Amino acid sequence: MTVAEAIARGRAALLRAGIPAEEAPGDAEVLARHALGWDLTRLAVSARDAAPAAFAGDYAALIGRRIAREPVSQIVGHREFWGLEFNVTRDVLTPRPETETLVQAALDTIDRQHTAVVADVGTGSGCIAVALAVERPALRLVASDVSAAALAVARANARRHGAGGRIAFVQTDLVPTNDVDLVVSNPPYLARRDGASLPPEVRDYEPHVALFGGEDGLDVYRRLVADARGSIASGGSLIVEVGYDQADAVATLAAAAGWRRAEVRRDLQGIERVLVLQSI
Repeated sequence: MTVAEAIARGRAALLRAGIPAEEAPGDAEVLARHALGWDLTRLAVSARDAAPAAFAGDYAALIGRRIAREPVSQIVGHREFWGLEFNVTRDVLTPRPETETLVQAALDTIDRQHTAVVADVGTGSGCIAVALAVERPALRLVASDVSAAALAVARANARRHGAGGRIAFVQTDLVPTNDVDLVVSNPPYLARRDGASLPPEVRDYEPHVALFGGEDGLDVYRRLVADARGSIASGGSLIVEVGYDQADAVATLAAAAGWRRAEVRRDLQGIERVLVLQSI
């Protein structure tokens, strides 16, 4: 059997198990490359070659894990974000493309305000802080999380991308320091009542502390807008990712705490995803 034929069988097995049609082909290929230790170029060149002897058993085991709805990012242990590879474990959320909208908003704000100090609240894998550190080497960054296990992953990702010495990691649930110019955050924003309807890849494998923001999803925002207002330097900004249809509710909470809604950015699906707030 060739590698390409094995991948086709893996794709068919995923489809039969109910993996969505838009995910199964990519998942089957990624898992094959992981089993083989190949990059995309090697796969393109060698897909018609006979599969190595050990490949069939290794690949079947990986396909079995995906059929059990384990996320591909946790099976292979990494996910690309902002053009960088990030380690992923069950202790952190898998970095998602929509969060790149927040990174771009932060970079634009940093350049406009000549920001020097940024706090990343709820850093998880560290993807936001590390992306900012890579893009703007002069920044000073402080990243916080309530989870010691998540901070260990974030530190490893910072070291992986040469930013370990420029990001301070602090175990706390809100802004870890005063006198910052910009606070960024992708906080837990799912409503607890919606947990049963989540895909099993999310509900059963990602940390609930990073997913759920209370009964209405807004608990962390209620505390964050007040805490950040007391920590931000004059003229500074708060940039947060929000869930579907949450932008107005979060903006209302922020206004009561002394923030002005400066901008709302939509993700690639057209959803209002990122709220840029300016201190009044």
